[in-house]
Formats: sequence, C-alpha cells, structure tokens
Amino acid sequence: MTQTTAPEAAPLLPPLAVGDYVVMEHFLTLQGEGAFAGTPAYFIRLGGCDVGCHWCDVKDSWHANWPVLSADALADAAAATGVRHAVITGGEPTLHDLGPLAAALRARGLRAHLETSGTNPLGAAELDWVTFSPKKFKAPLPEYYAKADELKVIVHNRHDLVWAEGHAAQVRPSCLRLLQPEWYTPESAQWVVAYCLSHPTWRMSVQTHKHLNIP
Repeated sequence: MTQTTAPEAAPLLPPLAVGDYVVMEHFLTLQGEGAFAGTPAYFIRLGGCDVGCHWCDVKDSWHANWPVLSADALADAAAATGVRHAVITGGEPTLHDLGPLAAALRARGLRAHLETSGTNPLGAAELDWVTFSPKKFKAPLPEYYAKADELKVIVHNRHDLVWAEGHAAQVRPSCLRLLQPEWYTPESAQWVVAYCLSHPTWRMSVQTHKHLNIP
C-alpha cells in the first residue's frame, strides 16, 4: 500500500471519536536518533501527513487507510512492555488530537515524547518532550519554537545548514540543536560533521536504528 503522491492528494483522516487514532504501527524498539538515542521506547506511528518530504522512508504513513485504535489500547500495549518512554510519531501526528493519547500514556507512568514537523496546532496535549523537526515542504506554526525541547533539522543539501540556523535563532536557549544527515544522501554526513565541529552549539544526530537494522 505504498503511496507516492503528495499528501494533499491523500484522503483526509476519517471522522474519529475523541481518543481514537489512525495507527500505522506500534512497536517496541530502541530510540534510534536524537537526544534519546539508545533508549528503549514504544513507538506509536500515526497515519496521515500534510508535509510530504520527498525523501521520506515511511510514505505508507501518509495515508489514513490504517486501523483505528483507542488511546487506552495504545497506552496499555506500551505499558505492558515495561518501558517508560513512548514516542508519538507519524506521518504527521499533529493531524490528530494528541491530548487523550498523551494523558493515557502519562497516567500509566510513561513519558510522552512527540516527534513533529509542527504543521498543526498542538492544543492542550501535555507532553514530556517535543522533538521539533521543521521541513521546507510546509512551514511550521510559530508556537512550536517555544515548545521544542529538541530542534532536529534533516540535512539533504548544504543550504539546509543555513536554513537550520534560521530555526535555531527562534527556539529557547535550553532547546537542543541537532543536525541529522539525510540517509539517502551519503555526503550529508560529512557536511554535518564539519559543521558541528565549526559550530559547536549543534550536535549530530545519527540514525543508529538504520545501521543496526531495527525498526
């Protein structure tokens, strides 16, 4: 069911009851990238995307033709594994109302971690960590600069390094700043290494899960 057309051509999310979510997949793994790399985590990948990165490696997540699961069912599955870290991702997860899911996870003692491009309002969802990864394909909402705990910019070409600085100038001083080489652009790794060495306010994020061949 791989989809290669732009997200705007995909069907909208179906009508959902409060606390229900279109879920592409949910599974136990190690967090592969960013500040929590190596941390055992339960990943919840929601369906639907309004961004459409051409280098996206989970284009199946763009559409909404996936099962609908409740926040309680997802949180119960996560809690049953014994981990204490849950990552809500996509697709673009902010197409959904994340409040009930975040609350269900936190009620069971899990940290609720969101990974988002920041293209839709976050609402009243209470989260323990927000990874904000803006994309050139659709501008993020200004609210995410103040909410981000971690700014993660994917580097596909050299100009992305300049573009990243524009976003870094808007986040909180305490926000981590990470540059991540785009997996299918091998030379981007050396660009990021060189840039971090000459601009030490940045850290490099490596997609360790791909090197380890785990989800």
